Amino acid sequence: MLFVLSLCMFNHAFLQTNTGILIHNEKKIDSIFKSVYKDSLPGVSVGLIYHGKNVFNESYGINNLQKKDKLTTVSNFNICSLTKQFTAVAILQLEEKKLLSPSDKISRFFPDMNKKVADIITVQQLLSHTSGLIDHYNHTNTANMHHAHDSDVYNAIKNVDSTYFVSGTHFRYSNTAFCLLALIIEKLSGLSYNDYMMQNIFKPAGMNTTIVWNEKANISNEVTGYSYDSSTNKFNQSGADEHIFFSTEGDGGIYTSVHDYEQWFMALQSGKLCSKDLINKARSIQYLIDTTHKTGYGYGWFVDETQTIKKVYHSGDNGGFKTYSFTIPFENFMIVILSNRDDINIENIVQQVVELLLPQFRSFTPVEVLTS
Repeated sequence: MLFVLSLCMFNHAFLQTNTGILIHNEKKIDSIFKSVYKDSLPGVSVGLIYHGKNVFNESYGINNLQKKDKLTTVSNFNICSLTKQFTAVAILQLEEKKLLSPSDKISRFFPDMNKKVADIITVQQLLSHTSGLIDHYNHTNTANMHHAHDSDVYNAIKNVDSTYFVSGTHFRYSNTAFCLLALIIEKLSGLSYNDYMMQNIFKPAGMNTTIVWNEKANISNEVTGYSYDSSTNKFNQSGADEHIFFSTEGDGGIYTSVHDYEQWFMALQSGKLCSKDLINKARSIQYLIDTTHKTGYGYGWFVDETQTIKKVYHSGDNGGFKTYSFTIPFENFMIVILSNRDDINIENIVQQVVELLLPQFRSFTPVEVLTS
């Protein structure tokens, strides 16, 4: 399960104070991570941007239990579902070029897909997890498959003639939807998903070591993910070689570092990749999940609009990797955590750091969101 962290009661004046507040708390932030992550075990990399400036970059633990190399802020992790925001922005770039419209039915891109589904679902519904698409997992023939790709996802569901609900009427988190979005990017650009991202997202943003996983990918400073087995008190390697669906691209295939992710955030803030209006649209509620707390989903991000200043965030969980990004775009504030172990609640750690720096925040009871 993915838990949506909903933060409110923001005191705008607090963030206007000098960044000396952060410096004063740097040791406290460091101690939060040191109390959880040990030097000899899989760990975490952390990046913090405050008032648009990089003010805290640290890593704790090792990237591989055999080699014992220390994690650094240029270590490349699988970022799991944080990939979805990249896929969403790529779709917005295609919209900006007038190559597609969010209202387009997906039958335009998948003419051999079952018409009962493809003639109803729109691109916008894929982006906002409101399509109702049937998950691909139980429909994929994995008998002779080692690594699944987005094309395998499509082949698994293209003949399915039903949805979980009437499209556009409910929220249901869908990895399948973002795999189809990646295929749309490929169809319209004539490039592979990785090549499109390299040319239009990664390089323009200054993400020089970021890459999408594939069997032949050369991932610099690659981090190994680990699942913790409490029955044996051991960490077991848990990545693409251990999980068939780890390797699908559009929903969770990107490997990046804290350093490069910070470049991503600043590129979004500056409008370097796409118009600020479209980025604002992606980071605004497109489907309201929780009316009481005004929490919903945009395009690739969860959004809390309880107060006038939006909080934008997402978590990820894939094999032995866990990730979390929390941002306040209006204030140029971001914290990102990338971890190569699956046994620690990093949402809770983000909560601790944010409340340390922004003490006027208060958290609601998390909203459970269905995910894989």
